[in-house]
Amino acid sequence: MYFDSFDTALWPYVFILLGASLPTAIWRWIGVVLVGNIDDGSQWLVLVRCVSTALVAAVIAQLIFEPSGALASFPFYLRISAALIGFAAFLAMGRRLFIGILFGELALLGGYAMM
Repeated sequence: MYFDSFDTALWPYVFILLGASLPTAIWRWIGVVLVGNIDDGSQWLVLVRCVSTALVAAVIAQLIFEPSGALASFPFYLRISAALIGFAAFLAMGRRLFIGILFGELALLGGYAMM
């Protein structure tokens, strides 16, 4: 089999699979094996949860306050409003992550369409 036989449109997906999915999957499996015997209330797991929550909050703050790419064309008030609407929907509808993301996206795109 030669590399020329692949369709050129498929190469990005091959690189995503090899460059992103496989290396992170290995670390996830190692984490599952190592954490299997740790108590849910242990101080190490509390620390890991705090750090991961802080990282997610930092990424969200960066997307709102200093976005890049297409999101930078959205005004600040629209980005913050969409985040607040998504968070309110998340809390109001049983803490379902999908619902919060859906409402936030709909608020962002709907607000942009009305501009």
